[in-house]
Amino acid sequence: MKHVFAAGLSLFIAACHAFAQKEAPLPKDLPPYGPQPAFHAPDVKESKLANGLTVWLVSQPGLPKVSFRIAVLSGLASDPADRPGMAELLAKTLSQGTKTRSAKQIAEEIQSAGGDLGVGSDRDSFSVSTSVLSSKVDLAAELLADAVENASFPESEVTLAKRNLISSLHEREAQPRFQANRALARALFGSGPYSVVAPTEESINETSAEDLRREFARRFRPDQSLLVAVGDFETRRMSTLIEQKFGSWKAPAEQPAVVDAKPSTAAPHSAIIVPRPNSVQTTLVLAAFGPLRRDPDYEATDLANAIYGGMFSSRLVTNIREDKGYTYSPGSGVATLRQAGVLRTQADVRNAVTGASVNEIMYELNRMATTSPTDEEMSRAKRSLLGIEAIFLQSRGAVADELSDQWVKGLGPDAIASYTQKITSTTVADVDAAAKKYFPASRMNIVAVGEDKVVRDALSPFGLPIETAK
Repeated sequence: MKHVFAAGLSLFIAACHAFAQKEAPLPKDLPPYGPQPAFHAPDVKESKLANGLTVWLVSQPGLPKVSFRIAVLSGLASDPADRPGMAELLAKTLSQGTKTRSAKQIAEEIQSAGGDLGVGSDRDSFSVSTSVLSSKVDLAAELLADAVENASFPESEVTLAKRNLISSLHEREAQPRFQANRALARALFGSGPYSVVAPTEESINETSAEDLRREFARRFRPDQSLLVAVGDFETRRMSTLIEQKFGSWKAPAEQPAVVDAKPSTAAPHSAIIVPRPNSVQTTLVLAAFGPLRRDPDYEATDLANAIYGGMFSSRLVTNIREDKGYTYSPGSGVATLRQAGVLRTQADVRNAVTGASVNEIMYELNRMATTSPTDEEMSRAKRSLLGIEAIFLQSRGAVADELSDQWVKGLGPDAIASYTQKITSTTVADVDAAAKKYFPASRMNIVAVGEDKVVRDALSPFGLPIETAK
């Protein structure tokens, strides 16, 4: 009965809006689109060291800078069950001292090369990166190798990092978007490895410097890592330099840990409320599983998302921002992890239009699943995605970042070129198939952060199970 009611409600929404979303005509004197500029994907030279380290090199002569990025397959999803979020503390302390350098020495030396050392973590991986002057690549490679091989986690630095991380966690926990992200991860992934998006205060307090040293030795191994270098260098010389600096990095004798983070079942079509007393607006997130980055329908889904809510001229933005004024910055995206993909819509709306906003979002999701895009929508979406890709990849650091991200998600060095080719060749039928598969509103899990009674009253007409986040 519950499913019948939900289906009936979706039909009612569609009937009410049958003629609501006609495209506004453009001014007649607008010039036509110019030709789509040719996109030149980076030329990646791939190799592997004897210790298993994968190396991707992109030589781009000209501007005398080089960007390095190391990706290591072991993020929050690899944390011990009793130390959720440990990877974030590990990242915060990785560059704070090695066996031969203090934190101050590391900072001074990398700054003398014209850069700084960035370390981050996410659910799948760690990243260590820097961008330096071409004349200083030897020093940069030496410092990177020292960090990933010899990090020492001094007690004083770990104590300081723990204190700072707890303060940062308190700040994040006050933000509705963080609260929504955490509730959504738990709703989609249950108690699985991907359900953790940040550490807990208890986990931070209980983690010692010795714990970090042990985890570092277990996780940072060359046979689970990629090194990307992009910039002004001669490929053969850079290959020799990397062999000299990273060739002695040894993997532990035991096999790398295998993390099974695949979601076991689809999250139910339900609503979760995260109470935020006295809030004057509601943060809404509607999400369901989508394709993996390496799935054959990823590009079609990315195009469908652009048309639905992923660009400023999208259906969703036109509806609830331009037409109705419910929110200033709604949007959607296809987020991908190594073992899961998530199609996600988000909007911060006034309390008074919480229910109406959910209604319109569900309508647009169902319209995407049932209504083919126009030729104009397809053209705009392709130009938007290809233009963003081209602009983003103007930076050497961005190229290194994109390549390492694609490697983490199981793709090869030709993935950037493949993406642009597939976007260009995707048809309306491909978008229709992806939209029908991933976009129906009946697949979505709803998370709402706001005043409890306001949200509960707004969501009750939809006939969904409503729970309070734990």
